[in-house]
Amino acid sequence: MEFTREIYWNVGHGFATLAPMYGLLLLAVAIFVLGLVKRLKVYRLGQPLDRTDQRRERIKHMLETVLLQTKVFRVPGAGTAHAFFFWSFFVLFIGTTLIVLQADFSDLLFGIKFLKGTFYKLFSLTLDLAGLTAILMLAGLLVRRYLVRPQGLVTKGDDALMHGLLLAILITGFLIEGARMAVTELYVPQLAAWSPVGWGVATLLAGVGEPGLRTLHIGLWWFHLLLALAFIAVLPYSKFRHILTTSANAFFADRGPIGKLGTVNLEDENTEKFGANELADLRWKDIFDADACTLCKRCQDRCPAYATGKPLSPMQVVNQIGEIAFTKPDANLIETIGREAIWACTTCRACQDICPASIEHVGKIVEMRRNLVLMEGEFPGEEVMAAMEQTEVNGNPLGMGYASRGDWAEPLGVKPLSEDPEVDVLYFVGCYASFDKRNIAVATSFIKLCQAAGIKVGILGKEEKCCGEPMRKMGNEYLYQTLAMETVEIIKGYGVKKIVTTCPHCFNTLTKDYRDFDFDIEVVPHALFLEELVAGGKLPVKAEDFACTYHDSCYLGRHNGLYDAPRKLIRSMGGRIAEMAKNRDQAFCCSAGGGRILAEEKLGERINVKRVQMAVETGAGQLLANCPFCLTMFEDGVKGANVEEQLRPRDIAEVLAERITSENA
Repeated sequence: MEFTREIYWNVGHGFATLAPMYGLLLLAVAIFVLGLVKRLKVYRLGQPLDRTDQRRERIKHMLETVLLQTKVFRVPGAGTAHAFFFWSFFVLFIGTTLIVLQADFSDLLFGIKFLKGTFYKLFSLTLDLAGLTAILMLAGLLVRRYLVRPQGLVTKGDDALMHGLLLAILITGFLIEGARMAVTELYVPQLAAWSPVGWGVATLLAGVGEPGLRTLHIGLWWFHLLLALAFIAVLPYSKFRHILTTSANAFFADRGPIGKLGTVNLEDENTEKFGANELADLRWKDIFDADACTLCKRCQDRCPAYATGKPLSPMQVVNQIGEIAFTKPDANLIETIGREAIWACTTCRACQDICPASIEHVGKIVEMRRNLVLMEGEFPGEEVMAAMEQTEVNGNPLGMGYASRGDWAEPLGVKPLSEDPEVDVLYFVGCYASFDKRNIAVATSFIKLCQAAGIKVGILGKEEKCCGEPMRKMGNEYLYQTLAMETVEIIKGYGVKKIVTTCPHCFNTLTKDYRDFDFDIEVVPHALFLEELVAGGKLPVKAEDFACTYHDSCYLGRHNGLYDAPRKLIRSMGGRIAEMAKNRDQAFCCSAGGGRILAEEKLGERINVKRVQMAVETGAGQLLANCPFCLTMFEDGVKGANVEEQLRPRDIAEVLAERITSENA
């Protein structure tokens, strides 16, 4: 016998079937297109933004993200269930497409059947297992949403529609198959076995009798068709649209550099407003992001501000923008989202890093901050205003005289480039390592390590100013650009070939944001620089066993993907790392990013205290960091948590400097 089946069994394959079927399909597609056009009009309310460059890479990224579910899979449980549901439903979609191609095209027009023989058996088995998997995964997701319901998970009417419609499509599909098999294949096990779920359903329906089965089959066939067409029609009008928008957002995702902000043209005389306080001030991608959001709350779960009781939820920010766009486009963004939420962000990128929909949260918040600062002159506190003024006067937010910026280096024999420009590397010291006593110790250790490796280091001394990163993230684009252009001109004037920083914020700014000012000098963070020296044998160290935990700073980790080098360096010195529960790309922010180093933390729990408590839980006596902001926050955090006797925050360079071998000391 030939292994195949009659596709339009009991329904008929004539005009009476095809005409209404394709007529309804056209109607569903028309409704779909109408809804899509309406949403496209709303997206166009935003400012233009080119996200069609590097098309090959964008298409590749989209296919990897969508078909492999790479971002969805990063969170076990719900993410795993969603991925398997997607794959199973995708297989069912392909199977349905093959059925239509044979029945209504190749067989109807040319008499060609390909769903037969061994291919048909495998085809039937695959679709049966895919359908069963889809039902099981959907049931698991339903239990999670309506019975278990994790804290913070938002459930709307759309969710019930999605679950109900998808389950109805899947279940009626198996009932149709079971009714057909009960009449045609129930007692042909060599064929029925290749449709195990359908065979089981057929066994349950066998007692109905052929007339009843035929009536049940044809009724369910048309009902199933209507459900499938309804699925197509409601896509743009319901949460189902994320099937399209989330996939498209993977194509439109920022191609990097990661975390780089757009530079505002402050010289444009036609510009009357900076930043965003209205929907039309945002880019079209910011509005599109709201449609791509699935309300999975992963961004919210990772947000350090939300986790410590601040009025900020990245998920809510995105969806509030969506609500404004589609219901009240004239509403004020800042008033709707709230100033406290806007100022609470640390720009750690935990939200963007974990988002499976390629949503860009941080840029939206910075744009609103720019409006508050540049248009309203508003800051989150008087202390931030004072820091800005100090930076304008002295080139640093600490209020220290610029002339003393290089004093710490004199006892080490390190000269500014103005006195000796012939150096191997320029050490861009940063404000905290220049003026803060605790971080001067880090700078001193770094210089000693370079000298031990035979590397001649120079500094800018009093010519160095703040790189402008905290000011920029706080919204003061004008002050940032002023500082950046001065710094670029000075450094390029000395013909510097390589720069090393002990501050990830300086590193990130110089190596990414400064590119907009024609700055192309190599910049290396000290953790990577030192690891390469040790690995290359240029800096022999004596390994001494010690226990520690390590904090991945946001601007070295999520912003730049540097996770392994610092750990290799710690292990090379004899360190045994007890990882905190949140580490690497999941690391919890210290609270200083986004310019928050300049501001007092007044709402909720203190983020730095929470992070210090995570470090204490490891049982390690030392908390190693690679960032002056982090070190500053942890020094304060151990006091706030009353664990000064249990935990000692240190920079990697300080520990390494203690282990230089005698011949290099």
